Amino acid sequence: MEVEIIFARQGDIGLAVLNRPKALNALTLDQVHALHTRLDAWAKDDAVKAVVIEGTGDKAFCAGGDIRALYDACKAGEMDYVASFYRDEYRLNRKIKTYAKPYVALIDGIVMGGGVGVSVHGRYRVATERTLFAMPETGIGFFPDVGGAYFLPRCPGQVGLYLGLTGARLKAADCLYAGIATHYVPSARMDELKAALATGGDDVEAVLSRFHVDPGTAPLAEHRDLIDRCFSAASYDGVLAALAAEGEGFASATLAAIQAKSPTANKVAFEQIRRGAKLDFDAGMKMEFRLSQVWAPGADFIEGIRAVIVDKDGKPRWSPAATDEAVRASFDKVPACGDLTF
Repeated sequence: MEVEIIFARQGDIGLAVLNRPKALNALTLDQVHALHTRLDAWAKDDAVKAVVIEGTGDKAFCAGGDIRALYDACKAGEMDYVASFYRDEYRLNRKIKTYAKPYVALIDGIVMGGGVGVSVHGRYRVATERTLFAMPETGIGFFPDVGGAYFLPRCPGQVGLYLGLTGARLKAADCLYAGIATHYVPSARMDELKAALATGGDDVEAVLSRFHVDPGTAPLAEHRDLIDRCFSAASYDGVLAALAAEGEGFASATLAAIQAKSPTANKVAFEQIRRGAKLDFDAGMKMEFRLSQVWAPGADFIEGIRAVIVDKDGKPRWSPAATDEAVRASFDKVPACGDLTF
């Protein structure tokens, strides 16, 4: 059996390698536990000047969390596992966000969902020409978690809400434009970059700056005015109406993308991201944990995973949209297991 996550020391860096290439390095609970423990150890090791995390293979850094395991647990009513998964994953996200040493994510390939959680909160995020970012959770009946409440509303203008509701996929230039990535380095230079970091001591910023090149124009910038105009509406329904009023082209495609997602999940995501703009990181994670315990066992999450992962028919049958009152109530519901603590 292959080891799911590999740890190594290379000179000045501690290296973590997500090692499930056949599953596009999807994040398991065992990996979460192992990475958290190793980060604690490296934090105390004076010889480790920085941490670098990457994925095995040339397709993905980490394409998300192990949602099949969550699907099975939710269907079986095993809420203890569901609570443990989200609690421990969110605690790891916070560990990365507050890590004292430089944390460098080499996002060479697909980075989605849970993979965003173990990269975007780090101090440095290096994109390549193979980077493909998305927060596609509303397409499986969930909301953009793993800290989406914090980092999405802090993207430029209304870009974060656009990303959270549409699940739009961004390449490298757009990742830098949105603040998802901090540097761009061609994938062919990844080994060279790691070698330089391993001998760079404390000067991680200087090493990354030396390797960084211009990724080119961000396509997202062309649509920024429209995004800000439509997604600044006061309600979820207002966003849909604003997009419809814009007519054809990008607005029409954006509206269609949103309407293909779970209507309940999108209403939750809208409220989550809007509230998150006013919360610090810890408060945002605590809010997300409450939401996870309400919506993970919900019909749309189970149906969304069935359509995408289990039967793979790509035809989810969403439930009617939850009422605004039900959505708001989910933010106030204390889980049976208690609120998230750190």
